[in-house]
Amino acid sequence: MAALKGKVAWVTGAGSGIGQAAAIALAREGATVVVTGRRKEPLEGTAAAIKAAGGKAIVKAGDMMKATVVNRIAADIDKRFGRLDVLVNNAGLNILERKWSQLSPAGIDEVVRGNLNSAFYVTAAALPIMRRRKDGTMIHTSSVAGRQPSALSGAAYSAAKHGVVAMSHTLNMEECANGIRSCVVCPGEVATPILDKRPIPITKEERARMAQSEDVGDLIRYIACLPPHIVINEVMINPTWNRGYIANQARGKS
Repeated sequence: MAALKGKVAWVTGAGSGIGQAAAIALAREGATVVVTGRRKEPLEGTAAAIKAAGGKAIVKAGDMMKATVVNRIAADIDKRFGRLDVLVNNAGLNILERKWSQLSPAGIDEVVRGNLNSAFYVTAAALPIMRRRKDGTMIHTSSVAGRQPSALSGAAYSAAKHGVVAMSHTLNMEECANGIRSCVVCPGEVATPILDKRPIPITKEERARMAQSEDVGDLIRYIACLPPHIVINEVMINPTWNRGYIANQARGKS
């Protein structure tokens, strides 16, 4: 353990779900973790869990949809530590009114800004710190919907998450010469609070059969601990009980 001792990680969307699980997992590996999100109280809960286990965490609340806020937090990290070794670019959201018949300009803007613009802002702010040391790992949370367009997730969310996949691959194309590695993680259904925004409610039993935040958090930890000469460009993680597959089987029998 402690493969990340002495290193600094920045995790966005760290107040709950995958971001919270990733922050805790990275701290267990010895990293000092900067936790970011829009609401300070959940971040303080994440930081408290890290510190209770003997880890180090710093709360930097802020809206990742605002470039000025993102740049300020990145500058604070650089000033305090002079380094950034791991970025977990995890902030994201969805809306209930996601069908084309329901989409409004405001809803489109919210989803694209919350999932794609924010990811670009954070990446652009982190890159100069990593370039200076010729080292760094970026891990971006996309979705299976970022590879396979999903009516369930909605057009705006699918399009934004496709953009995150493309963003990550172009980072490797340009930044590999600077020792920077980029991995995009594409989870299927994970039992996180974002499920509360589903138009059709998800039952407690269904959530129990899905991938859990800790499963994805441990995958992120593994990626962050890889040696500098290795990059996992893209990885997909799904629950064994895949509701899409099960639904297809049921249709095939009907």
